[in-house]
Amino acid sequence: MVIVKEKIKNDQEEACTLDGAVDRHGRPAIKRRTGTWIAGILILVNQGLATLAFFGVGVNLVLFLTRVVGQNNADAANNVSKWTGTVYIFSLLGAFLSDSYWGRYKTCAIFQAIFVIGLVSLSVSSYAFLLKPSGCGDEGNPCGSHSSLHMALFYLSIYLTALGNGGYQPNIATFGADQFDEEDPKEGHSKIAFFSYFYLALNLGSLFSNTILGYFEDEGMWALGFWASAGSATMALILFLIGTPRYRHFKPTGNPLSRICQVVVAATRKWKVQISDDDHDLLFYERDGIKQTSQNGARNILHTQGFKFLDKAAVITRKSDNDKNNGGDGENIDMRNPWVLCTVTQVEEVKCILRLLPIWLCTILYSVVFTQMASLFVEQGAAMKTNISTFHIPPASMSSFDILSVAAFIFIYRRVLDPLVERLTRKSGTRGFTELQRMGVGLVIAIMAMISAGVVEIFRLKYSIKDCNSCESKASTLSIFWQIPQYVLIGASEVFMYVGQLEFFNGQAPDGLKSFGSALCMTSISLGNYVSSLLVTIVMKISTRPGWIPGNLNKGHLDRFYFLLAALTTADLFIYIICARWYKYIKFEERTVGDNAHDIIDQCV
Repeated sequence: MVIVKEKIKNDQEEACTLDGAVDRHGRPAIKRRTGTWIAGILILVNQGLATLAFFGVGVNLVLFLTRVVGQNNADAANNVSKWTGTVYIFSLLGAFLSDSYWGRYKTCAIFQAIFVIGLVSLSVSSYAFLLKPSGCGDEGNPCGSHSSLHMALFYLSIYLTALGNGGYQPNIATFGADQFDEEDPKEGHSKIAFFSYFYLALNLGSLFSNTILGYFEDEGMWALGFWASAGSATMALILFLIGTPRYRHFKPTGNPLSRICQVVVAATRKWKVQISDDDHDLLFYERDGIKQTSQNGARNILHTQGFKFLDKAAVITRKSDNDKNNGGDGENIDMRNPWVLCTVTQVEEVKCILRLLPIWLCTILYSVVFTQMASLFVEQGAAMKTNISTFHIPPASMSSFDILSVAAFIFIYRRVLDPLVERLTRKSGTRGFTELQRMGVGLVIAIMAMISAGVVEIFRLKYSIKDCNSCESKASTLSIFWQIPQYVLIGASEVFMYVGQLEFFNGQAPDGLKSFGSALCMTSISLGNYVSSLLVTIVMKISTRPGWIPGNLNKGHLDRFYFLLAALTTADLFIYIICARWYKYIKFEERTVGDNAHDIIDQCV
């Protein structure tokens, strides 16, 4: 063992990663030739370009639906929420294919290609069919009606875009993290930093689309904006493929659904089995020649207390032990049948998912708050004073302050706040904020953002134009810049919530379900959009006509909707605190260079 370690140390130039990563040929990945920040930066730039393309469509989609398609504010907000929600629902499909069959690289490449096809189709259909008569689509010149065929092509295009972006998103974050060997102290630190820079790249990519593209689209140049998005997505795909020789990979571990079902079936078949107070039966099974190996970098998971019914799936019954010792095959248990006997690691995978679900559910309401930036914040801004002299500020471009806030707070957190908290808590044995604590802080800031938005709406109504009975924009003399605090607070909350989520779900997901962990972040945003749509629908039905969110916001009470979200998020925060205190962290076995060490070195050197 010592000789093996010395050989690895003395041959740093050809040393392999210790986390089980492989190169594109399936051989153990050599540190010097693969991964690290060279591959990481390619992926970060790819993410920035892909995000630019996605938000080039998404950030102004609500205005496209009102001005070009002819929908009212409530319907447009609902349709944007449903579309955005569908984007993130598709992340589950991408994560499943990645973890089970294709691997992360292949999944990213295929879904990015679909993304490009969807954007090209959207650009063609908008230019050729929807933007008629020519020059329509700006604030004062809405477009005419459209045929069912043209609308079908439009919806096909935007949902192809949703499929491509949704399937790609959860895998690119995990694929980027794969480029760093967490068993190497230096690369392990870089892996943690990668998630912050990944979210920063996502926001910087959307900065261009929210400002330059947002301005052109707000002025009615929709085709130019959509073609720019298609070009950006194409560049992102090409850049991703250029990095192919440099990437590190983890081979897919098979269908996780079958592993989960095996645990449930095996535990149910042995529901009468009594489990002892200690873990002897479970650990004996893992040591008994059926131990899950560290193949593909997957580590064994140590047994934890809780969900004892599931533990029965990994218990070897006394009768099977006696039969085995006597040379029999075992009457009750077939040692080769995973539907009868599962590994402790397999059982802990299911426990891990069950423990993650309450935390995940508590993040959905935060996503309801987050999604207001793409819908009601834009509509609120459009009903405010949007001019500085003769220059018009597109309401959607105000989300640039959210992006700048994200960039600033990532720097403040990583360089100031986290080191400060780490020094203050060093005596208690903790090191800075945990991911769960950061997510809780994100919820608190989100409540503040909704209160801020509600207060701004109160003042917007106070300074509304009284004789503006039919207008849907510029309905108040209050400057749109009063929206800055709510955008800044949302940005600050994202740094704590979404970056914390990425780190938490990636770190707590079993090795064979890493993409699924990232997909949980995406699907919380998805369900947040659907819940937002549902809330808008309910509020419009039960509130006194014309409702809280009518076409003319001067006749509504958007402030009450914001305060409702603040109250719901406060209740969610208390539930989250309970779930976070109940949560038990996953415990992995340490990776070691064991029996296969000589084979690995022979392949590396």
